Amino acid sequence: MNAFAPSSTAAIVVAAGQGLRAGGEVPKQFAPWRGKPLARHSVEAFIKAGLARVVVVIPADGEALAEAALAGLDVDLVTGGATRQDSVAAGLASLADMTPAAVLIHDAARPGLPQAVIARLLAALDASAGAVPVLPVVDSLYRDGDGPVARDGLYRIQTPQAFRYAEILAAHRAWQGDTTAGDDAEVARAAGLAVALIEGDEALRKVTYAADLAEPARHARTGFGFDVHRLVEGEELWLCGVKIEHSKGLTGHSDADVALHAVTDAVLGAAAAGDIGDHFPPSDPLWRGAPSNRFLAHAVALAREAGYGVDHVDVTIVCEAPRIGPHKLAMRTRLAQILGLGIEAVSVKATTTERLGFTGRGEGIAAQSVATLVPLNHGTA
Repeated sequence: MNAFAPSSTAAIVVAAGQGLRAGGEVPKQFAPWRGKPLARHSVEAFIKAGLARVVVVIPADGEALAEAALAGLDVDLVTGGATRQDSVAAGLASLADMTPAAVLIHDAARPGLPQAVIARLLAALDASAGAVPVLPVVDSLYRDGDGPVARDGLYRIQTPQAFRYAEILAAHRAWQGDTTAGDDAEVARAAGLAVALIEGDEALRKVTYAADLAEPARHARTGFGFDVHRLVEGEELWLCGVKIEHSKGLTGHSDADVALHAVTDAVLGAAAAGDIGDHFPPSDPLWRGAPSNRFLAHAVALAREAGYGVDHVDVTIVCEAPRIGPHKLAMRTRLAQILGLGIEAVSVKATTTERLGFTGRGEGIAAQSVATLVPLNHGTA
């Protein structure tokens, strides 16, 4: 059982910088981004998570801006210091009256804060004094004058960073020298504290430049997919990633899972990323006999690169036989696993054409699907 529950946890949102690289008339943390002041997004995420208290650390002259940006939200405003480390120390000191069990320290410039990341961070504190979200480095790296740098063991560090409150407070107070630590994990490690690395999220990307603030608001998207495959003897029958015993199976260049193909096209359509044939052409021998879950996983990854996560999928399988009902739960479970969703966000239905047409004659199976994508800054995992 996780000992560090949201109800015994506080959050510190660091919003005391000047945001010079973003330009503008106000510091970027108070500038509008996707319909709200930048800092408000993560503050609302912490409140939604049920944290006991949220402290926002602001510039010395930023009270009016902060009050306007966070109007209606139950937060404490604390004046920050000359450096980020000074500002965090001020936020930690302000929590001494309640001494929370844990504290999440977050940069206001990372507005997309998924609830799943908060949960993973708090769970990690059972075994470690601190935890930080990280993502692998996927780009090639070069050091000027030295050439390529190996990516093994390199990570992109994100916030929020979670700590047992008493231990990170003591670590800040024990810090020696200039208060220029890059993040709180550095402060924790300097004090000998163990810091775990947990899975981060692309939604937590940092808003840095004016162009980032100018990014237009995005909304949910819906895509539609449809596919047909012929039933023949001597082939395996795969539907929604589940092998079904039947006298005939579907034929195609891959494993011919008509349901997964329809879902893949729905996700690609919602992401405006073409169709399954664009990415996995039947003419390419690489995909001969390939499991269709690879196609769907690729579509989900493309959607995430575009800034969207799959929120819900509905698929309808059209056939006279086999009966789909006995396999629905297994299909929903496998489809949810491939998509990285809870089973409650996946629907599998079946129908017949009353023995009309090619599906009615048992010559093939058709499937159609609808997929809904939402912007990752809405908190998708």
